[in-house]
Amino acid sequence: MTLSMIGWLFTFGVLLHNLEEALYLPAWSMQAGRWHVPVAAGQFRFAVTVLSVFLIVTATLSMTAAAGSLMAYLMAGYVLSMVLNVLLPHALATIGMRRYMPGLATALLFNLPLGLWYLMRALTEHRIEWSVFIWSGPLTAAMIVAMIPALFVIGRGLK
Repeated sequence: MTLSMIGWLFTFGVLLHNLEEALYLPAWSMQAGRWHVPVAAGQFRFAVTVLSVFLIVTATLSMTAAAGSLMAYLMAGYVLSMVLNVLLPHALATIGMRRYMPGLATALLFNLPLGLWYLMRALTEHRIEWSVFIWSGPLTAAMIVAMIPALFVIGRGLK
């Protein structure tokens, strides 16, 4: 299977993950306490829609971009963010609350295995280089995480 196909499978998996969260996470967040800020359904759905569109655009552009390009690293960083998202917050919140956090199942079924497969193949095929990914991956993931509160604020204002 080509790296592009793995990338599209990963993207589809993340879209399913985002759908699961869009349907169930807002209600869950109202009782999540320290594990998640309460977020209204409209706010959350706006944020997850923007992040989903961002992933689709990133995936589309990265599939035709050259190895070592900004888009190749942006895609790899997005993938890393979703792999890390399996653990924090999904798995830790589920364990800590002793209650299922919406998104954990799709994160475990899709994001984790497809994300790791994508990253391993991108590295072994020299689509990305470890020496760059070691800093660009976490930086991209941090930027995506930083976007979330801003998207919640924007989403709140769109009522």
